[in-house]
Amino acid sequence: MAKNMSLLWCSGSPPCWMVMIALAEKNLYGYHQKRLSVTNMAHRTPELMAINPRGQVPAFRHGDRVLNESLSACLYLENQFKEQGNKLIPSCPAEQAMMYQRMMEGTVLFQKSIAIIHHSCKVPKKEECDSAMGEIHEELRKEVKLWERYRKESTGPFMSGKTFSLSDVCVFPSIAFLFYYRLSPERYPKVAEYYNLLKERTSIKNTWPPHWQFNPTGRALMKAI
Repeated sequence: MAKNMSLLWCSGSPPCWMVMIALAEKNLYGYHQKRLSVTNMAHRTPELMAINPRGQVPAFRHGDRVLNESLSACLYLENQFKEQGNKLIPSCPAEQAMMYQRMMEGTVLFQKSIAIIHHSCKVPKKEECDSAMGEIHEELRKEVKLWERYRKESTGPFMSGKTFSLSDVCVFPSIAFLFYYRLSPERYPKVAEYYNLLKERTSIKNTWPPHWQFNPTGRALMKAI
């Protein structure tokens, strides 16, 4: 069933990872995939540009349908394959509402996290603590504190409550991204508890970013958050 699907992706990219988790949760294996390198924009191959003129990953295709936005791809997979694999949209209206809310908020978490990576690549190391980086740190600090509060107030172990859902598929990669770059588990114990629980889930373990397996921690860019 997945043989007419293809995915172009980069290792360690939360948007790519969430699509891969969704595919695994729906038991969609055997799709054509190609890992691209982001070094010096090497991922912007003619193959990628033909699917996504923005030159961004993930680039997902199912037959003649193209979905280049990770959230839309995840929603599409759940709606097209409702009866296959694990159900990712809760039946409970309250959990369903929370699922959509956390899914969308997850994009803010990712954007504020990736801002630190982009800034650190653009400025010399000795200038990484300049005022601009300080502002970026503070914005992300506020964001992670908000997610720590969400976890304290949660009615269950998952983002939407008691049921693993698309909110987990879409938020977990960004949280794992933070811990890869050494977010303090002591400072955010509830977020760390969530991370440690979900990292053992089969769909997540089986799609773990390959280069993270060989290099379990990145630069300490999130240590001060």
